[in-house]
Order: sequence, then structure tokens, then C-alpha cells
Amino acid sequence: MESSPLISAGLPIALFIIMIGIGMTLTVRDFRQVAVYPKGLIVGTVAQIFLMPLVAFALASALAVPPAIAVGLVIIAACPGGTTSNLFVLLARGNIALSIVLTVSASLITILTLPLFANIALQFYMGTEENIVLPVWKTIGMLIGIVLFPVTIGMLVRARKPEVARKAEGIVSVFGGVVLALLIAVLVYGVRDQIWELLKQAGPATILLNAAGIFIGLLAGRVAGLTQRESLAVAVELGVKNGTIALMVTLTLLESSSMSIPAAVYGVLMFPIGFMLAMYGRHIIPNASPGIGK
Repeated sequence: MESSPLISAGLPIALFIIMIGIGMTLTVRDFRQVAVYPKGLIVGTVAQIFLMPLVAFALASALAVPPAIAVGLVIIAACPGGTTSNLFVLLARGNIALSIVLTVSASLITILTLPLFANIALQFYMGTEENIVLPVWKTIGMLIGIVLFPVTIGMLVRARKPEVARKAEGIVSVFGGVVLALLIAVLVYGVRDQIWELLKQAGPATILLNAAGIFIGLLAGRVAGLTQRESLAVAVELGVKNGTIALMVTLTLLESSSMSIPAAVYGVLMFPIGFMLAMYGRHIIPNASPGIGK
């Protein structure tokens, strides 16, 4: 599935603006809370790095999907959350500081673990092995450029002009919701001729993988004694994946359009499911500063 110019050019700009707005909802204290009480970070990282790929292996075997689809399912499961997960956490009134830290930490760790799980899946389902290496500096540059830098700008604005930051919070939520709605429309339109065939091949497996990630996040949060905002952040990070990485691995490194199908389908389906999770979060969490973990 190829990206349209609107997505490839417009989405990074929109996300940069949104991340500045998200930064305006945060203070240094929010990140200090994550560091002082790292339970949410530990639970989210372990679930993201290890549990999700294992769930994908289990689903692929239980549903007896074709080998190429199985490999693609493991690859998308092993991917970290993306910058859009931070936006969904904002909309859900979850702990944004935890979400950002999870995005960054998981993205750096998966530079090593994603190739490992991809190779295990290739050996298990295809009887082959590839020497997959992810672009380390490109990944780090993306995290700095689209996550850390704009968030820092937003936090500086909040520190120096708190009134501007307070007024911007509502605007960011509305703008973010509009961007996500447009993104869904563009993605669906881009695969309109293939959508039923794609859903037939990988729909059940990807829906179950997405639902499992959200369920594991909420359940792990409850078992570990996390707050509702922390649990929502973990659930969103497990459910909203960085599909771009999965498409890069399957289409560019493995040169397999069949293996890219789960990533393409997941990339479309995770948005409406993420919206439902965001509405659930807004229902159970009162309208307060979303950056605070308690």
C-alpha cells in the first residue's frame, strides 16, 4: 500500500503541530512522575516488546493464516507505537507524558527486537531467514524531529505563556480529531478497490491483534495498580502501532507485498478502534489536565 502525497507530506507537518500542542499540556513534573514511579513504563514496555509479538504468533497459529500473512502479523505486532498514539492518548485524557516516554523507549528497543521477531517468524512460517537491519539514525532522527523537539517547544510555551497554552488545549484536541478523521478517509479511499480482499485475508487476525493489545494494556494496568490515565496510555500504545515501520520492513527490506497486507489493514482499522477507546477514556475520566498521571 503506497502512501499518498497528502499522507507522506501533510501528516508529518500536522503531527509536528499537534505535538507542539500536546507539549503545551505538559510540565517537567509530568515526566518526573514517570521517572519516579516507573511502573507504567515497565509494564507498557514489557507488554509492547514481548507480549504483543507472542500474541501475534498465537493468533496466526490459531487462525491458520497463510505463512506470508503470519509473518506480516508478527512484524506489525513487534512495531512500537507511533506519534499518533500520543494524540489518541490526548483525546482519551490518558497520561500523555507516559505515552511519549513509551513511544520513545519502545521505538529505540525495537530497533533490535523487531528484526529478531521478524527472523523468528520467517524461519517458523517460511523456512527462511533474512538479515534485517532497521535504520538506527533515521529512527532516532524521527523521534527527535516529530516527538521530542515539538513537545519541548510546547512545554516552553506553557512555562512562559500559560494562558496561551490553556487556550490551545481545546484547539489541539479538535485539530487532532479532524486530522485523524481525514487520515482514515484517505487511507480507506486509497485501498477502496482492494479493501474487501484485504479484509478477507487479514481482517480477523488484525482486528483480534488490535483488540488484544488494548485489552492487555487495560488488564495489565489494573493488575499492576496503575491509574486510569496510565492504563489508557499503555492500552493505546499497544493498540496504535507505527505502521510505517512495518510497511518499510515488509515492502522495502523483505520486498513482499503479501507480508505488507497485515500492516496495511492494521493501519486502517486501528484508527476507528482507537477513536472508540478515546471516547471510552473521555467517558470514564473527568475533564482535567491530561498530562497529570493521577
